[in-house]
Amino acid sequence: MILQTQLNIQPMEHTIAYGDGVLFLGSCFADEVGTLCKGLGFDAQVNPFGVLFNPASIAQSVERLGSGKGFVHDEVVAVDKDCYCTFSHNTRFWRTSETELLDDINRELKSHSGFFLGAKWVVVSLGTSWVYRHKESGMVVSNCHKLPSQRFEREFMTIEDSIACLSSMVSKHPDKYFIFTVSPLRHLKDGLHENQLSKSALLLAVDAVCKRFANAYYFPAYEIMNDELRDYRFYKEDMIHPTTQAVQYIWERFVEFAVNPLEMPAMNKALELKQMLHHKPLFPESEAYRKFEIMRDKKLYELRECYPLVRIENL
Repeated sequence: MILQTQLNIQPMEHTIAYGDGVLFLGSCFADEVGTLCKGLGFDAQVNPFGVLFNPASIAQSVERLGSGKGFVHDEVVAVDKDCYCTFSHNTRFWRTSETELLDDINRELKSHSGFFLGAKWVVVSLGTSWVYRHKESGMVVSNCHKLPSQRFEREFMTIEDSIACLSSMVSKHPDKYFIFTVSPLRHLKDGLHENQLSKSALLLAVDAVCKRFANAYYFPAYEIMNDELRDYRFYKEDMIHPTTQAVQYIWERFVEFAVNPLEMPAMNKALELKQMLHHKPLFPESEAYRKFEIMRDKKLYELRECYPLVRIENL
């Protein structure tokens, strides 16, 4: 008996391995899947500018990472009383002074730019085709920072607009492999119909880019959520975000699609050690816990010796 629509996903010709630099960019979905990847000891970084949603902002971020060009005074925005940020970052970068902001974001940019230039993989999760353009600067912003709406114009990126942004990003970095996905999170504030138009435009744009470039791939997270997991029990109470179980399931399908099968033994060992490292004992002075610590240290040593490319500090 078949109880769900099963997607037949063919593994990629080129696959991710331990030691490869992997950068995750985009929506909240990139945050969740990227964190799972990093948490298994892969050399991964996740959303260095914070969560991004549209193709233009993601392309701007890749451009900045590629150039390493630091942020300057003219890009700083006063977002609240004694609070500063830029239109390239999300709210977790808010700082109480301009100097503190520029010091922090440029220090992080230097680190993330170096990582990006050496990375082999870029995983991009696209959230929406709707963008907000700052009227004064003409810039498509990554985040409006709760500023008055009259300062922005809301626009819809056409399929051609999205293709241009994504194509520019891929063509400038032929040394990297790009995996595109469309986030299954629904943007209900746009309206259900508008959300469908937005996702459809992204799907068509990504399809065109993947057909154009040999180093671009598509992973069907959107289809997995809407077809294989077609049930509200896989959504959180807000009826928008996938549950932890749904994210874990999509991550497992991503591993089948994108990760070298030869890495599975290392991944299993890394997961086992990760669980032990995060274990909180009820009785830390007990003999049982002392034996547990000996076993944990043994597994840590074995992982280091057998799989030296696993980033244990990420577990």
